[in-house]
Amino acid sequence: MDFSISVEHQMVRDSARDYLATHSDSAAVRRVTEAGPAHDDALWRAIAGDLGWCGIALPEAVGGAGLGAPGLVLLQEQLGQRLACVPFWSTACVAAPWLQGSLARSAQWLERLAAGESRAAAVLPDDAGWHYDGVAIRALASAHGFVLHGSAAQVADAAGADWLLVPARFEDGTPALFLLEPAALAQDARFTLAPLDTLDRTRPLASLRLDGLAVPASACLARGDDAVRGLAQAWWHGKLMLAAEQLGAAQQCLDLTVAYVSERIQFGRAIASFQAVKHRCARMMVLVEAARSAVYGAAQAWESADLAEARQEIAAASVAADEALRFNAQEAIQLHGGVGFTWEYDPQLYFKRAQAASHWLGGAGAALAYLAQFVDSGPHAWRTA
Repeated sequence: MDFSISVEHQMVRDSARDYLATHSDSAAVRRVTEAGPAHDDALWRAIAGDLGWCGIALPEAVGGAGLGAPGLVLLQEQLGQRLACVPFWSTACVAAPWLQGSLARSAQWLERLAAGESRAAAVLPDDAGWHYDGVAIRALASAHGFVLHGSAAQVADAAGADWLLVPARFEDGTPALFLLEPAALAQDARFTLAPLDTLDRTRPLASLRLDGLAVPASACLARGDDAVRGLAQAWWHGKLMLAAEQLGAAQQCLDLTVAYVSERIQFGRAIASFQAVKHRCARMMVLVEAARSAVYGAAQAWESADLAEARQEIAAASVAADEALRFNAQEAIQLHGGVGFTWEYDPQLYFKRAQAASHWLGGAGAALAYLAQFVDSGPHAWRTA
């Protein structure tokens, strides 16, 4: 498999890196999250509308750039490196592929996402799976459409979302996908979207409760196999892009640490010259590079390999990226010494992201459990699973 990055992809990566270094630096992130979990609306308008990042992976037919998962991974890596407070992951990495996988005619929705006109959030199953077994929302047919019952404990980027993708199950077990517009339902007592105060304030979460919410028939976008296929596509694609985000954050932990130990003087010389410090930084770099290879390879597999192989690659990348971020965030705090955990220094921001991200979409545990089923059946069982 060819893991090389094209000139076009390099331009995307480099321009994103330069733009975010200026518009989503530490001061900007702290300014946005100072009062609690929040989005940087100005940054979102710029990257989604002016720069067109939400359309990077989408087909040209709907206004996208057609760069696929490899292009989107590069953006996610840079966004993760700066902890950008924007609903990009939920909109471009989860909602967009969900709509693509669920709807035969998804152009009208994808065009708005590609143009940055709408932001979306998605309710994922409570058991962190890519199937409908953990879906807690129930749907009942009514004379004028459907009635929804149920709740979701955590929905990423739901606050301020124009669309909310909600998976549900009918009484006979048939899966379905509903699209709700929170702004239109804000005054409906049967719809509750409550912001949560969380450890990682760079990604707002909210709880959702539906107490007999009546919705029109048009709110149901997909049923049956289409709904199942869309959820699976959104979950796996989202897990890949989350790994890319973790990779970027792990890289920033390394960069912050190298910069600090190069300037910190002890016993008359920079502590970066001490062999023990060099070894710890080298371990951080090895984990970052291993994760990068895994994530880039998984992005290529998503575009060119069969579904079973792509899922295995994504699961492996998820494990590698999770390990890299958790280890590097911990080492960044340790190698910053007595100030590493304080609010004034950035390692604590990345440590919080590492802890939070390790639980999203099942974390490394779900990925390892997925990979384990193939080990039990032999080294090549995944090819036919």
